[in-house]
Amino acid sequence: MSSSPSAPGIDPIADAAPLSLCARAPHVPADRLVAEMVPPPRFDSVRFSTYIPDPNQPSQTEAVRVLDGFAGGLGGAHAVGGGKRGFFGFGRAKAPKTPAGPRGVYLDGGYGVGKTHLLASLWHATPAEPALKAFGTFVELTNLVGALGFQQTVQTLSGHRLLCIDEFELDDPGDTVLVSTLLGKLVDAGVALAATSNTLPGKLGEGRFAAADFLREIQGLSAHFHALRIDGEDYRHRGLPAAPAPFSEEQVTKAAYATAGASLDDFPHLLDHLAKVHPSRYGALTDGLKAVCLTDVRPVPDQSTALRLVVLADRLYDREVPVLAAGLPFDRLFSEEMLNGGYRKKYFRAISRLTALARDGKGLAAGD
Repeated sequence: MSSSPSAPGIDPIADAAPLSLCARAPHVPADRLVAEMVPPPRFDSVRFSTYIPDPNQPSQTEAVRVLDGFAGGLGGAHAVGGGKRGFFGFGRAKAPKTPAGPRGVYLDGGYGVGKTHLLASLWHATPAEPALKAFGTFVELTNLVGALGFQQTVQTLSGHRLLCIDEFELDDPGDTVLVSTLLGKLVDAGVALAATSNTLPGKLGEGRFAAADFLREIQGLSAHFHALRIDGEDYRHRGLPAAPAPFSEEQVTKAAYATAGASLDDFPHLLDHLAKVHPSRYGALTDGLKAVCLTDVRPVPDQSTALRLVVLADRLYDREVPVLAAGLPFDRLFSEEMLNGGYRKKYFRAISRLTALARDGKGLAAGD
């Protein structure tokens, strides 16, 4: 599909003009939302054995050990709609009752310490068919409830062995209550849980840990979670060069035309388009893209727009789609007011992920 006109003075190297995200309006059926609740492509091949603990952070090695044991303990049969086996799968099915001991794990750490890597490794290591395991972000889970309805979501997920929730969000009380109620129903059905989240910067030692916030917000579910603290610095900046400076519009446009499967969009127009597409469809919006090229990157004008951009950044990062941009550096996308407000953890995550994707996209401008 070619949806961008040829740019003056550009000799396209790719067979077609660049794609355009603004020309896409995908329809995503509810059954696809369920089927896609697996670790994203970036984490297809991760395992506990591929996680490289920082030798200066023993909590990272300990987390691998505990999670590996947790996965092994989920190997027993799952009794759907009735009695449950013990936590490690032993014993005869009994009438429903509160399981002894934690029924879930919470990975408690700051940005970029590998929590998603570990969560995906847990999903892969759990001895169950993929159809009996679910993996998604907090936003994707709320989108699933919106698409299926609460009762249908409970019924759909109750037969699962494990539900992994990445980036559990504590800044929307309504969604937090919704998901906490859902998780309570799933725990009663015998589903094991695993979750991650990030705390707000400036809290608990410059935003490093969120366990107290998480356990408080999920209220009655807190007894079902064992918190694993994971120390460390953001691996996306560990030993890596500084984020590349933005390129010129000519460089970005030339790279878009030279890269098969790349999109080329004006940043303000893209932000306007995102308002017309439900965030549950942002993954489909990026289907087949090999790179995202953006011109005229400028500050995000308001919080609603900023939150939509965060979701798009997550989907691009999950799918390892490199980004090449002209205009403002990504660390200046969000205003100081946004970075000091209630959604700041999301904005810092977006900056971190877009910066990583910008590093990946740097070679496109050089013709690599």
